[in-house]
Amino acid sequence: MRRKPVYDNDKILAIAPMMDWTDRHCRLFHRQLSRRALLYTEMVVADAVIHGDRGRLLRFDPAEHPLAVQLGGSDPEKLAEATRICADHGFDEINLNVGCPSDRVQSGTFGACLMRQPDLVARCVAAMKKVAGAAPVTVKCRIGVDEQEPRRALWALAEQAIDAGADALWVHARKAWLEGLSPKENRDVPPLDYPLVHALKGDFPTRFIGVNGGIADLDQAAAHLDVMDGVMLGRAAYQTPSILADVDRRVYGAQRPAPDLANVVDTMAVHVDRHVAEGGRASHVTRHMVGLFHGRPGARAWRRHLSEQAVRPGATGAVLREGLKLVAGEGALAAA
Repeated sequence: MRRKPVYDNDKILAIAPMMDWTDRHCRLFHRQLSRRALLYTEMVVADAVIHGDRGRLLRFDPAEHPLAVQLGGSDPEKLAEATRICADHGFDEINLNVGCPSDRVQSGTFGACLMRQPDLVARCVAAMKKVAGAAPVTVKCRIGVDEQEPRRALWALAEQAIDAGADALWVHARKAWLEGLSPKENRDVPPLDYPLVHALKGDFPTRFIGVNGGIADLDQAAAHLDVMDGVMLGRAAYQTPSILADVDRRVYGAQRPAPDLANVVDTMAVHVDRHVAEGGRASHVTRHMVGLFHGRPGARAWRRHLSEQAVRPGATGAVLREGLKLVAGEGALAAA
């Protein structure tokens, strides 16, 4: 059954949008581990949605639902048009990027730069809401940029975005330093300030506020969910994806058993074969799976096998099937 994100009474665990990581292959893999986690696309620029190859940019498997698309832009009219297209395409949520610090985003005057223009963010949200239909419109932001005082910057953004109709605010609990730090450094160097984000939730008790940034496992996620409405996992979900296998039970109260990792690998092997038959490469899929057995017996053999074999010409889903034999022999499946 297709499930939509609900921003009025549900706790939500989401996998953060990550450039070059959360593509359709990654998302389908993560969906095998959790039926309920909210998945996000990589950021897609509004202009690209309007004028580009939508079949490639917006492609997803129906199994990926619930699925949000993240848009980048700062022109309310263009964002509205891109939102209409994405809603018609079947995405369950439309998210506005107000947090990405990359050079490419700065040159386009959107992403984290918009923290300085909460009034423009509000106009963008209002325009998107008019055409989104039943899909929630949400905002993902930082706590501030450069020399901004976070308590002022974040509250100003939250107030105006929510007044404009934003259904949820996802907050990466770090500043973005647009001057002096690279995009990679911006993921680690600025200190995390979870108490600030918790305080924001306290000041907006009836509004959905989620937290993102540096959350390493489900224990930390559960602690945040005692205070917050939602938690986003980023690199932890990507680098140690097996932690997602317990999301449905711990966050959503599901009674069914955790997914069998052998079945997950087999499903993805079928996907690899289909992707290769369409002209793709096995490594497009397997690169997202190298951390599946992290911390389990045979993890190193699994990583080495995928890294060496999936890049070879003619590689197919057999790479995953053979890799599964390696970890089964080491006892990784028994330890699951």
